Amino acid sequence: MGVVEAKIQTVEEIYRLVRTAVTSRRSISASYGGRRRLLCPHRLGRNNSGQLRVLCYQYGGESGSGLEPVGSPANWRCIALEKLRTVSLVEAGIWYTAPNHSRPQTCVPNADVDAEDYPGCDPQNGH
Repeated sequence: MGVVEAKIQTVEEIYRLVRTAVTSRRSISASYGGRRRLLCPHRLGRNNSGQLRVLCYQYGGESGSGLEPVGSPANWRCIALEKLRTVSLVEAGIWYTAPNHSRPQTCVPNADVDAEDYPGCDPQNGH
């Protein structure tokens, strides 16, 4: 049996993947808090303490607090970027969002990139 070596992603690599997901409105698969999650990153940047954060809409996978039906504003997550593991872009062009996108003011007040700045991308309509 061969040995499988897991590649550890750097924060820079994870940042690039999440940034790509935000600008192209693509979802990601990632491990966070020991749970596999399906996330749509909406805003990437820093909180008021200067720490990297990403505001995501979680539409699948596991959650310690549980998931509401897709479209519920309760599925917004404020995630510490450095705690994401095994991040990959999801090939199927799924993009979910919900009302109450006002959380950026507390999660990511200092945005590097926000999906709302890229309105031309809408994978659910084939763009």
